[in-house]
Parts: sequence; structure tokens; C-alpha cells
Amino acid sequence: MTNARILLDGLKLVESPRWHEGRLWFCHWGAGEVIAVTPEGDHEVVPLAGGVDPHTIGWLPDGRLLVVPKNPEPDGGLLRREADGSMVPHADLSALPPGLNELVVDGRGNAYVNGVGFAFLEFIKNIDPADPRPLTERPGYRPGFIALIRADGTVVRQEHDIAFPNGMAITPDGRTLIVSESFAGVLTAFDIEPDGTLTNRRTFADGLGPDGICLDADGAVWTSSGGNEAVRVAEGGKVLDRVELDRAPFAVMLGGEDGRTLFICAAKWDAQDPFAARTGQILAVPAPAAHVGHP
Repeated sequence: MTNARILLDGLKLVESPRWHEGRLWFCHWGAGEVIAVTPEGDHEVVPLAGGVDPHTIGWLPDGRLLVVPKNPEPDGGLLRREADGSMVPHADLSALPPGLNELVVDGRGNAYVNGVGFAFLEFIKNIDPADPRPLTERPGYRPGFIALIRADGTVVRQEHDIAFPNGMAITPDGRTLIVSESFAGVLTAFDIEPDGTLTNRRTFADGLGPDGICLDADGAVWTSSGGNEAVRVAEGGKVLDRVELDRAPFAVMLGGEDGRTLFICAAKWDAQDPFAARTGQILAVPAPAAHVGHP
């Protein structure tokens, strides 16, 4: 596909991109910021009251922003930004295991948050590249989870062993959730029951290195291959399109006026000190099909 153009450069780690009200919003890890950028590259830091350090974001159907902070204590884990800019608790996630990671909100106001269940940065620093064992068999690994947060703030942990859960997306009909299992190299799908719980686990696609994801109108998923490229995959695993990069894509989002611009959050990963360098970029490239679903 066409070479991606750079919208923003010189960032730290960039994650959790969301298209909202004509701009791409994303979390600037290591800087403690949410940034919103237009397709032309005009951008601003969005203030979050109370010094909240955002890890992942999403919007309720009424337009209020939800934020999972990097350090959820003492506010319980999931915060909500009110119309006056104040940050208030939305749900208490303190009973969940550590390592909250990604968030997606559906059209009914239900939110899903996942977590890796272990100290990832410590784990990744100690990886021996000569060790032939899968990452899921290394010391310190624990299976991850997905939790449902209903619109009333009730938290229901879904007992699914997820091999490092990462990006999540919900189909436009609200009936399917897809999650990246980064350590297994698969996209896994679940049915969403009327009460919001997840059932009927199955593989959507494998042979990938999935991180953040988004859905398009053809039923395909954009994600990462595991190398320096973003890929568009159909259910079953066929790769439909590729965007080659000079650094790793951490997350992707479709947006723009017609929903057919692919925005890519990319950076050069340094496991020993991931927040030190400023190799983060926000890139944009035309896409063959428009965005659908959530986020």
C-alpha cells in the first residue's frame, strides 16, 4: 500500500488511538498525556484533571470520556471525565488482577477492560532470546483476563485465560468482541450475550503479532503482523493488505471524514527502557474500507 505520511513525530510510546469528533485521540505513554490530532497534523494536549496518567481511553454513548490510568489507586481503576472536566470514579476495578491494559466501550454503555495479570515490564526485561520456550511458559507469566463493566458500574470478571490480552474491538451489531492475544499470536473472538457476558470463544485469525486493533466495513481487522508492518486480515487469517514501516506498529485506528484513513501508532521498542527514546510517531495511510464498530 501507499507509504504512510507522518502526522506527529518525536513522541514516546503512543497507544490507544480513538477517532472521536473529527480528531484522532491517543495516549502518550511516558508523558502522561492524551493528545488529539487532526488529519492535517494540528494537535493539542487534552487536559485531564487531577494529574491522571492515561493508559487507555474510550467514550460512553453520551460523549463522556472513560480513562484507565496507569496507576489506578486510589480511585479504583476506571475514571470518567464529566462535562465540566472533572474526573470522577466510574467503576471500582481494585478486585481485578494487576496490569490493566486495554478498554473498549460498546453502544449500550457497557465497557470491557482487560489485563495481563503480571508485571509485564519486569517480565520482558528478563527474556532470554536463546530460550526456545513460548512466552507463556516463561517464569513470571500469568494468563490474562477480560472484565465486563456494565453501565451501572458493576464489574463482572470473565473467566477466560488470555495470553497477554491487548487491543479489543466490538462489531457494529454489538454481538461480537475480538481481542488480541499477543503472546499466542492470535485474534480471538467471543459472542456477546444480551447481558454483556462473553461466550463461544473461537479463533478469528492466527499467525500474527497482534496489538491494538480496529474493524472495517468488510469485516476485516487491522492489527500488527509481529514485525514492522500493519496488516489487514480477514476472518480465517488471510492477509488482505500490508503497510510496511521502519518501526513497530503498536496500535491502529480507522478514521477521517469518510472513515477510510488508517492511523498507526508506531515506535521503536526498547525493552530495557521503553519510555526513554522519542521514536513514537502517528502515521496516516488511505485504507480500502471504512471504519465500523467500537472503538
